[in-house]
Amino acid sequence: MENNLIQAIQTNWVSLLVSVIMIAALYVLAKKRVKFGTRVLIALGLGLIAGFSLNIFDQDATSVQTIGTIYVNLIKMLVMPLVAVLVIKSITSISNLGHLRKIGIKTISIFLITTGIAATIGLLVALVFNPGSGITQSVPEGFTAREVPTFSQVILDLVPSNPIADMAAGKVVPVLIFAIFVAVAIVHVGSKKPEAVEPVKAFVASFAEVMNQVTKYVIRLTPYGVFALIASMAARYGIDTLTPLMKVIVATYVALGLHFILTFGGLVAFVAKVNPIKFFRKAYPTIAVAFTTRSSYATLPVNLEVITKRIRVSDKIASFVAPLGATMNMNGCGGIWPAIVGIFVAGVYNIDLGLSEYVLIVLVSMISSIGVAGVPGPASISTTVVLTALGLPLEGLGLVLAIDAIVDMGRTAVNATGTTVSALLVAESEGEFDREAFNRDEEDQLEMNPA
Repeated sequence: MENNLIQAIQTNWVSLLVSVIMIAALYVLAKKRVKFGTRVLIALGLGLIAGFSLNIFDQDATSVQTIGTIYVNLIKMLVMPLVAVLVIKSITSISNLGHLRKIGIKTISIFLITTGIAATIGLLVALVFNPGSGITQSVPEGFTAREVPTFSQVILDLVPSNPIADMAAGKVVPVLIFAIFVAVAIVHVGSKKPEAVEPVKAFVASFAEVMNQVTKYVIRLTPYGVFALIASMAARYGIDTLTPLMKVIVATYVALGLHFILTFGGLVAFVAKVNPIKFFRKAYPTIAVAFTTRSSYATLPVNLEVITKRIRVSDKIASFVAPLGATMNMNGCGGIWPAIVGIFVAGVYNIDLGLSEYVLIVLVSMISSIGVAGVPGPASISTTVVLTALGLPLEGLGLVLAIDAIVDMGRTAVNATGTTVSALLVAESEGEFDREAFNRDEEDQLEMNPA
């Protein structure tokens, strides 16, 4: 056992040394009170440099990857208790259940509309780039297409049967639904016997405060986690992996960028009437964490802090929209990516698509983005649904496996940002957005410097 440990240290000493030096540099920046967003951006750049260097010199990046995994696990630790307590707190603060229904309809409508726009942008960009031309790669060995769950199975997956087991299994949607039932029951009982639910409401409010503090502890580690995740990703894939499918990568990021700027920027500027540059600057922690963790669930604690402390949306709107968005709002994974892959696969197999197929891509993308909520690997499932609807070979999905992690960073960043935008739009329409505080704040509202 000692020999194995010594051998592992000898194999990973370079990446371990790189990790220690880079993390020390980021810590020094924190002690010098460099802004959180700036440190995250520096960490991202250092991670790319370190990762590509390790890849070029064929060095093992296990040590760096371990640090990133620890960070992701700590964030995942927060998700279940946060979802449960914040949803209950949010709903119990809305005594009018009709008001709650109105907020829910607005939220889901925004999710569907923006996903439809995203699919349209992805479709148009893919038609311009024609990413399938010239691709002669074979399907990766051992590839099996993700099985599309039946409608009844999707419904069953959404309904909680054992909330504790669902929490342990990381199933967010059943936990979310259970929390809604509990919250509605508290409101119902409270309307008749206020004194009976006061202890429960006091406990929920107290526990929410404690979880907010735990969240702050973990968020302070973000620059170090971002460095480690980006470095391990770059070291694993390197530049060579990107070359054969560069057109798909470029098309995807162009579509994501257009959706980010045109759709999100347009909604923020013209619907919410907020300066989009200031909005995106304040939303940067959410974008950075989503980009590096590639998980909307892992980004949820950060996004909640950003929405309430920096965007200045009320707690009751943020606590409802953010958990729902982490589950159902998939502009990148369920809108842009299936559209681009659909056009890509059609090009690879020389299958002509017409206007009716293009419309089908957009409609199916919208429906599947909600329908696969709570199913692991939503991007793969949504893409499989679209390919099936178009009658395209499912094996085509295997051709893009090599770059899935690369594009997933951008997809997740767009998903999470879409939730932030949705929270702003709902809050603005309900009078729950503190515009004066948003415009007044110039400094970061998240206290993330290490103690």
